[in-house]
Amino acid sequence: MTDFPLQAYLPDASRLVCGCMGLGGEWNDQPPTQRDFRLAHSLVDAALDCGINFFDHADIYAMGKAELVFGQVLKDRPELRERIILQSKCGIRFDDRDGPKRYDLSPEWITRSVDHILRRLGTDYLDLLLLHRPDPLMEPERIAEAFARLKAEGKVRFFGVSNMQAHQISYLQSFLDEPLVVNQIAISLGQLDWLEEGVLVGHPAGKEVNFTPGTLEYCRHHRVQVQSWGSLAQGQFSGRDISQAAPNIQQTAELVHALAQQHQTSAEAIVLAWLMRHPAKVQPVIGTTQESRLRACARATDVRLSREDWYQLYVAARGKPLP
Repeated sequence: MTDFPLQAYLPDASRLVCGCMGLGGEWNDQPPTQRDFRLAHSLVDAALDCGINFFDHADIYAMGKAELVFGQVLKDRPELRERIILQSKCGIRFDDRDGPKRYDLSPEWITRSVDHILRRLGTDYLDLLLLHRPDPLMEPERIAEAFARLKAEGKVRFFGVSNMQAHQISYLQSFLDEPLVVNQIAISLGQLDWLEEGVLVGHPAGKEVNFTPGTLEYCRHHRVQVQSWGSLAQGQFSGRDISQAAPNIQQTAELVHALAQQHQTSAEAIVLAWLMRHPAKVQPVIGTTQESRLRACARATDVRLSREDWYQLYVAARGKPLP
């Protein structure tokens, strides 16, 4: 496979990312169980065995327990830290006695969040810190101060964002000395607005599209790595029961499985290879904790879909011909 933007900063980064949202047990204040710790060990082993060395976290996953159980893996096997790339996110706060669920990109919250993330993961630094959601009250000049301090202290190597559009990234970047190197957004074969936005320019159907124009182009122009969360489309094309789904979903699933047979690979690999075929060189985040499914996903790096295969999947998923 050709290189992708993030390799300019992290040359050893794997093309796929192992998402750790499913680690740590239930999203409550109950402590993780021994099973949760064992699952973290087995997921790390399976990912590394598949050539995936990139792990994605967020401070809210399982109320912090996803990072906690992963940190135990690093405590048990400290030699792993230099073999892997750790990414985490901050900025979402759940409702508490101080207020409702909200976003907080104040420098105080960013700094505090990083300290807690590092403590839970049991590491001195993050390879990447992403701002999880755009905060309407964010002050870019103060975020810049927080980033500079975290960089100077050696706590974070690189910075990025999540769920932001081109104008937000550009505005924030104008205050920063460090480049924003990642934008993690929800894109998949089951969520097509990221493609429809460009295809339906000037078309009446475009008014139904909910995706900010120019975001992909901005990321490509400025070498910002596009990461996709929800990249497997909740499994609806790779094995989930879709007997009650819309005809276009069922037809797309059939096509995915036909292409999997043709390429002698897994359905998951086809779904991810479709994303990776885009010139933005999308880096999928895989959100499963099932070893067999992770291995099925890892096969995507060996698949190169033709232009015709790519368009067949796109048109099938949209459920109608292109204009």
